[in-house]
Amino acid sequence: MLLRLLGTYLRPYRGQLTLVVLIQLVGNLASLYLPRLNADIIDHGVAGGDSAYIVRRGGWMLGVSALQIACSIAAVYFGARAAMSFGRDLRAALFHRVGELSGREVARFGAPSLITRTTNDVQQVQVLVVVTCTMLVAAPIMCIGGVVMAVQGDPRLSRLMLVAVPAMVLVVGFLVRRMVPGFRVMQERIDAVNRVLREQLIGIRVVRAFVREPQEVQRFAQANDDLSRTALALGRLQAFMFPTVMLVFNATSVAVLWFGAAQVDSGQLQVGQLTAFIAYLMQILMSVMMASFMMMMVPRAAVCAERISDVLNTATSVAAPLNPVTRLAAPAALAMQNVGFSYPGAEAPVLRDVSFSAQAGQTVAILGSTGAGKSTLLSLIPRLIDATRGTVEVGGVDVRALAFDALRSHIGWVPQRPYLFTGTVASNLRYGNPAATDDELWRCLEIAQASDFVDAMPEKLQAPVAQGGTNLSGGQRQRLAIARALVHRPDLYLFDDAFSALDLGTDARLRAALRPATRDAVVVIVAQRVSTVVEADLILVLEDGAVVGTGTHAQLLGSCQTYREIVESQQQAEGAAA
Repeated sequence: MLLRLLGTYLRPYRGQLTLVVLIQLVGNLASLYLPRLNADIIDHGVAGGDSAYIVRRGGWMLGVSALQIACSIAAVYFGARAAMSFGRDLRAALFHRVGELSGREVARFGAPSLITRTTNDVQQVQVLVVVTCTMLVAAPIMCIGGVVMAVQGDPRLSRLMLVAVPAMVLVVGFLVRRMVPGFRVMQERIDAVNRVLREQLIGIRVVRAFVREPQEVQRFAQANDDLSRTALALGRLQAFMFPTVMLVFNATSVAVLWFGAAQVDSGQLQVGQLTAFIAYLMQILMSVMMASFMMMMVPRAAVCAERISDVLNTATSVAAPLNPVTRLAAPAALAMQNVGFSYPGAEAPVLRDVSFSAQAGQTVAILGSTGAGKSTLLSLIPRLIDATRGTVEVGGVDVRALAFDALRSHIGWVPQRPYLFTGTVASNLRYGNPAATDDELWRCLEIAQASDFVDAMPEKLQAPVAQGGTNLSGGQRQRLAIARALVHRPDLYLFDDAFSALDLGTDARLRAALRPATRDAVVVIVAQRVSTVVEADLILVLEDGAVVGTGTHAQLLGSCQTYREIVESQQQAEGAAA
């Protein structure tokens, strides 16, 4: 999975990577030539007292060193550019894929996991590419070149490498094999920490309201401790690797000096040659150590690549049509025919045989208890999820045959939990209509009963809005979300319990102001309060995903027992509150 991911997203940067390999080749050849020059200086210059020879060879060494430094800098520069570009492209691909997923797939992965995969997981693979360009490419060149130069210097001493190199490979292989499952668990632990932290930040007001700070602190501590234990276990394995590598290296150096000193004493080997052999042995073992460092990174990057590929290879259940319809003759028309929806593997469907139709100027209300399927029904219209049975039509065309832009450009959506983006009041209102004037914004704010608190802000339309609108109350956020939908001027308004945070007076004034503003559009309102839907042209009463009553308020009072019970329970609650 890792190789496939690297092959796909590094393909545009093959030229830079080829240049990195060539530069590394030149730089490592220069590095391999330095011990030979040093040996010549010792054996011919120092031993013979030839200062001129030392100066000439020393000048060569300086030139070769300068070439090696220049190649190292160039390799890091081009390797880092390729790796950063790779990371950028991979993050963009993940972002676009997540944007294409339906609510079903997003719920399966979970928002915290998707955030981790787009940030931390991509970073791990990106770091692997950087280290590969700067270290792994150099390792085989240095190892093979060092072996060749060492054998040329003294074939008998070179036999020590037959013991040292396999010993190092075995140690590294054993440790890496132990680390692979640990890295997979570590990424899951990071997901858990992100999930807990995200929930606590979003629900901070609920935590404080119910005095749950100690419990939430304990919950985060548990997730944090799990991550720490996993990281410490992997850290111990990593910490054990380098001393082991250095033990092999130092033991080999002692062996070389032990056997090499005897050869120097017998005249079979010169001091400079022994020095060069030790230098080549150091380069060989250093290359193995660099490869071992890479082996520590590869398992974690492989796990991350697997998690990234899971997202990239997940096909959305809301697929774009092959030959999409891009224009609607009558966009302000909505119809559902025998619509049903079920989650994969669920015992019972969420929706069953829902049918209704509405034309421009009509208001359809959907009423029912919590969990009846109201929000799910509304999500089928803009194709946030797709019906598993029946058809949903907008403008007389099945929504599954419409291009996404053609469908959603006609819809004004106010979700159950209104979300505002970081910016200003004006930037949030213009989200669906960037060309809207200030006068249009104020007009929509007046309809949404939001002009009073916006006008009271010192900056008015330029008043700052925090992420998610957390610097505003729930009612203010809902009214701004309604105004945002009005600025969009759609043909189909979808209000998903969008009036629940408003008091009865504001709710009544807002609905009265909405009627003339939406007279050319279809309005679908999901609500729990009967007072919100009493004037609707058509009311659908849902119970356990099925329609148990349709009609106007007056008709349902006489024909639908469930509706009567809802009305009576709310009237009793209002009477008790009064």
